[in-house]
Amino acid sequence: MQKRTLGRSEIEIAPLVFGGNVFGWTVDERQSFELLDRFVERGFNAIDTADIYSNWAPGNNGGESESVVGNWLAKRGRRDDVVLMTKVGMWDKRKGLSAANIRAAVEDSLRRLRTDYLDVYFAHIDDTEVPLEETLEAFSKLVQDGKVRTLGASNYNGERLRQALTISQEHQFARYEVVQPEYNLYDRQEYETGLAEVAEQNEVGVVTYFSLASGFLSGKYRSKDDIADTARAGMLQKYFTPRGGQIMEALHELSGELNATPAQLALAWLIGSPGVTAPIASATRIAQLEEIMDAADLTLPDEARRQLTEASAYETSST
Repeated sequence: MQKRTLGRSEIEIAPLVFGGNVFGWTVDERQSFELLDRFVERGFNAIDTADIYSNWAPGNNGGESESVVGNWLAKRGRRDDVVLMTKVGMWDKRKGLSAANIRAAVEDSLRRLRTDYLDVYFAHIDDTEVPLEETLEAFSKLVQDGKVRTLGASNYNGERLRQALTISQEHQFARYEVVQPEYNLYDRQEYETGLAEVAEQNEVGVVTYFSLASGFLSGKYRSKDDIADTARAGMLQKYFTPRGGQIMEALHELSGELNATPAQLALAWLIGSPGVTAPIASATRIAQLEEIMDAADLTLPDEARRQLTEASAYETSST
């Protein structure tokens, strides 16, 4: 499996990232260890988490996912084998991107992850209340100090990313080498109409989240009735639209033709998209994990890519 470089950094990742939001939420520590073991056995190496995961779950406070990953790293001795990504800025306990908060949050994350460095540290939000200069200087200092290898920005739009890159260049700060946008067959417009161009022009890597639209693109939910008792019901509601149905129809049709599941096709579409380094995807069972990992070996025929791109086309406003 050919690895891909994150931006201009020296960090290489396999073309699928394990989304750690499920750890300590919909899978317990034992199950999480089994999933992570299998993930690295198959040659994949990037794990994405955040300090806020999973404070939304009843009984959780945040930090659970990082703690599970840290315990796995310590027990298995696999720190040198993985690219570890986590984030700061969204959790109420460590809210925002002030220099003081970044300094405190990174120490918390390092302790939970049981490591002395992070491979990628993301701004989880674009904090417009803090000057970009302050945020970027604080992040850059973490790189200088060896606590972080490279930096990333999640939920930035194209203009704010451009500003951040310009400031980093002017002040000789370490720059954002990777962005993490919401991007999938359904959620295309925001990324494609702004961020994609800036990332491409500046050789910034792209690691997508909600790559399967919270599971909608897996094909297992045929109607809103199917999501009524799921943990992701609130996230899935918005996808049950005529356009969502059109996308799923195309995925199911191609699934039969190409002997691949809808999830594999949706991930392969992302993996083969210009500028995308790797999609993030989660799994709660080994069989589910095997399914999504197999997507990394699936090359979509040009006609299949065209069909999916057309089925997921969005309306653009005319000027």
